[in-house]
Amino acid sequence: MNGWILAAIVLVLGGIVPCLVVSVMASLMEGLVALELTGVISVLVLLLLAEGFQRQPLVDVALALALLSFVGSLAFVRYMEREI
Repeated sequence: MNGWILAAIVLVLGGIVPCLVVSVMASLMEGLVALELTGVISVLVLLLLAEGFQRQPLVDVALALALLSFVGSLAFVRYMEREI
């Protein structure tokens, strides 16, 4: 285990888990912000794992996740705009 993988584990436990708890327990807007932050942290974790395991395809997956996370949050905001 190297430092890159350890940093990814710390980000998962210290960043993604609390964001998921907030997204379940909070209001809709706060949950959306927590889910967007989870997407950003997930991209960072994938980039750290790509460097830790020396796997270049994980960088492509991280970039695709970043793009899809942004587009998904925009779609969810549009849906919430109609509901409010």
